[in-house]
Amino acid sequence: MLCKECQSNTATTSEGLCDGCVTAAAYAAAPPPARPGSGPATWLRSPVGLGRAVMALLGVVIAVDLYALWAATAMRGVMNDLISGEYGEDIELDAEHADTLYASAGGLQLVALLATCVVFLVWFHRVRVNAEVFDPHVHSKSRGWTVGSWFVPVVNLWFPRRIAIDIWDASGDRSKSLEAPGERETPWLINAWWALWLVSITAGRLAGQRYSDAEEPEKINSALTGMMVSDALDVVAAVLAILFVHRLTRMQDEKARSGPGAVPGGLPLG
Repeated sequence: MLCKECQSNTATTSEGLCDGCVTAAAYAAAPPPARPGSGPATWLRSPVGLGRAVMALLGVVIAVDLYALWAATAMRGVMNDLISGEYGEDIELDAEHADTLYASAGGLQLVALLATCVVFLVWFHRVRVNAEVFDPHVHSKSRGWTVGSWFVPVVNLWFPRRIAIDIWDASGDRSKSLEAPGERETPWLINAWWALWLVSITAGRLAGQRYSDAEEPEKINSALTGMMVSDALDVVAAVLAILFVHRLTRMQDEKARSGPGAVPGGLPLG
């Protein structure tokens, strides 16, 4: 039997609708007028497209980090030759080539990071708004901190993680979100991703400063080792970030598909 709404896909529900029309109805329902004093109207918007874009960009970050690791390996090879006492025109050419490769890797890493950060923050804000629809009472931080917390020194060490946990709780089993904050189990995926990301950023900054200050081959090699460790950690952190984005996006999509019964007070909320 064809879907009574689109008349093209096979109906999968007792109401005669296909999966696509069920999802569209969940996300596109017009919001009721906002209650006085309640702030801007809040309703669900699909995070799926943005989630896929974030995961794709994180894949680019991983690829660029691997390229940087390869370029650093080439640079270390040249530095080892210099340390062993090899000199000459060929070594100079190899050094220039390795330096160009490593510089290009750094530029690509910066571009990939900036692009990923922009799209990630848009996705993060969307899932935060959706989570407020699912459960407006579970959030310990206001909606404005969703983006702002990443740019405030010191605060950015733990606020984004806390917001991510609140979003996760609101998007999952509602019985978990009803527990007191101190009694909820923190998802290991968020903890692992956040810890590795902080460590990789810190290690990268320290090693980058050492690399900028290094002039002798031995010091350059030492700094490169630190940079390679940072890049390797960043690869693992990016993999965990992909898993986090995929899991949270799927949780919200499945909760929206389940209909108004999944949201206290109905779907959507004003």
